[in-house]
Amino acid sequence: GSAECLVTDVFRGLIRCQTGVSSGRVSSVEFTNEITVNVPRNRFIELFDDPENLKLWQKGLLSFDAVSGTPGEPGATSRLLYKQGRGTMEMVETVTRRKLPDAFDGTYDAKGVHNVCKNEFHDVDGISTRWVAHNTFEFSGFMKIVGLLFGSMFPKQNLKTMNEFKSFAEAQA
Repeated sequence: GSAECLVTDVFRGLIRCQTGVSSGRVSSVEFTNEITVNVPRNRFIELFDDPENLKLWQKGLLSFDAVSGTPGEPGATSRLLYKQGRGTMEMVETVTRRKLPDAFDGTYDAKGVHNVCKNEFHDVDGISTRWVAHNTFEFSGFMKIVGLLFGSMFPKQNLKTMNEFKSFAEAQA
């Protein structure tokens, strides 16, 4: 079996750590973050869905390149390259669900990390958008140790990125 720990993040995020009893290492981190962006949902989606905007709100993004499929559509894969410290980190996005304006889901794979991200976009009185992001990070290899030591950083980084989009979108409104 596995032991489970529940930690409520300061920013309404829920973290669920699943720890293998035999190894004592975190194998996954699950959490949900939510924010309200003061932009009508149709404008929110227009800004969110445009790959040209990614570098304007995703700090450290160097490139976003389509690899296969129709970009943004289920099954499509793209390569994202981020500046990380003195080096770079490559991530592959696979779109798993596109049900705009309500939802957009994808998986994000980097060395030792598999992230399943399920995004919901809720209209709030026609004037703002409530963005709910459900994330599961699964770790393998050396990244299991990183997950154990720095698991709480994943929800904080996710919320920071969401807030960067919020600032960007509200400035474009």
